[in-house]
Amino acid sequence: MSTPAIRLLTQRGITFSLHTYEHDPRETSFGTEAAQKLDVDAAHVFKTIIFLLDERHPVAAIVPVTGTVDTKALARALAVKRVDDCPVATAERLTGYVAGGISPFGHKTTSRTVLDDSALGCALIYVSGGRRGLEIQLSPVDLIDVTGALTAPIAHSNARA
Repeated sequence: MSTPAIRLLTQRGITFSLHTYEHDPRETSFGTEAAQKLDVDAAHVFKTIIFLLDERHPVAAIVPVTGTVDTKALARALAVKRVDDCPVATAERLTGYVAGGISPFGHKTTSRTVLDDSALGCALIYVSGGRRGLEIQLSPVDLIDVTGALTAPIAHSNARA
């Protein structure tokens, strides 16, 4: 089993582990599905969502599956006026991954990356390995090192009081 993400981490000598699960094709909440099927704390499972600075410059926002991206906070972190939603087909073309399996690593087009700062409170986090049903577990410090990610509070919590 190899994806561009796995090849990149291996080439860089990063310590990681792979975790697989049987993806339900009817499931659309991929990160939540990963947390449930791997029986891990959802606050440690992160999803990668692609935004655009313009038509050719993607931004990878990495947030816990328990939340959503605060686009105003993302723009502030990048010191830009705004970021735009990225159509799924464009995200797939720019990254080389299918939606629901977009990894923060090994994109076809280099993207700026912002990791929600909540990841820094975790010894290890899970991110997509580059296909549905495949998760990579690694330290957030290694993710930052490989991607050059900025860290900032960019997630809205979906938790209800």
